[in-house]
Amino acid sequence: MFSEKNLIYILTSLEVIEKLFIYTKEFKNAHDFWLENNQMNFNASSNLLLVIGEETQKIEHDLKNKFSEIRWQAIADLRNRLAHDYRGADPDILWQILTSELVSLKEVLIKMLNEIIINKKILNYALNSEYYKHLDYLKYLT
Repeated sequence: MFSEKNLIYILTSLEVIEKLFIYTKEFKNAHDFWLENNQMNFNASSNLLLVIGEETQKIEHDLKNKFSEIRWQAIADLRNRLAHDYRGADPDILWQILTSELVSLKEVLIKMLNEIIINKKILNYALNSEYYKHLDYLKYLT
């Protein structure tokens, strides 16, 4: 079993994924997504992808190694690109990530929860907070 410190990184990443699903659900392609709302959805989504990159870097390496189907280094590289080269954020690449990669990452993050020591009190507190309000599907763990 892995440390409970991984819990907050996983929960935050899952919450971010749920928000990304909300922010992108009404769009059919990268161009519309990029232009809509004066690029608000695009900019918010870019920032949230950066958060995923930051949070997943904090997950224990041995735990991530158990789930090698995820390209963890690519997630970290995207985070660095978004943080340091804002103008270089390609809407087509981000759209592909948002529409094709997040579902498998979500599945793996949920599986990771079964690999860590979970303090039920902390988990229950988190899942009942406003911050993690999109993670009701994890209440079975409490």
